[in-house]
Amino acid sequence: MILETQRIILRPWEESDAQECYRYAKDPRVGPSAGWPVHTSVENSRQVIRDVLMVPETYAIVLKETGLPIGSISLHQTANCENEDEAELGFWIGVPYWGQGLVPEASRELLRHAFEDLGLFRVWCGYYDGNVQSKRVQEKLGFRYRRTVEDFPVRQLGETRTLHENLLTREDWLEQKG
Repeated sequence: MILETQRIILRPWEESDAQECYRYAKDPRVGPSAGWPVHTSVENSRQVIRDVLMVPETYAIVLKETGLPIGSISLHQTANCENEDEAELGFWIGVPYWGQGLVPEASRELLRHAFEDLGLFRVWCGYYDGNVQSKRVQEKLGFRYRRTVEDFPVRQLGETRTLHENLLTREDWLEQKG
C-alpha cells in the first residue's frame, strides 16, 4: 500500500533503500533515542530493512521532492495492544529533516489509515525520557498521557529506561478532525 500527503509518500521499504537508510540511521541522535542501535554499515541497514522494516504496515517516509526515503513510520502490535483493534505508532526521521513537521504530517496520514481503513479503535505511542521531539509530535497529534513505566527494558540496547505511554482513541481522533 502507498499513502500520500502534500510533501511525502509512505511506501513499503525495499532493500535498495539501504544506502539512504544508513545515511540517517548511522547518526547517534536517531536510533538510540528511539531504542535501537546506530546502524554500522549499508549492509547493516540492508539487513534491518529485510528483518525489521519489510513487514506489513511499516513504511519508508519518502520526500516527494527527491523520491528518497528519509525515515520510517509504522503501526505494529506490541505488549500494549490488548486487542486486535489497536496498534502502536512508531517513527523516526533523519536529523536534517527534524523540525519541519514531516513526522506529524506522515503520522496524521497513518492515523487516518489506522482508523478509517484498518478499523482500529486505539493507537498507542510512547517515548523514552529525554526524547523531547517525540513527545512534541505526540502532543501535536492529540495523544493523551496514559502511564509511565519505570525500568522498561530496551532489549536492543541492553538497558532500562523510563517509558511514557500515550494513547489516541478513534473517538478522540474523530473529535480532532471536526
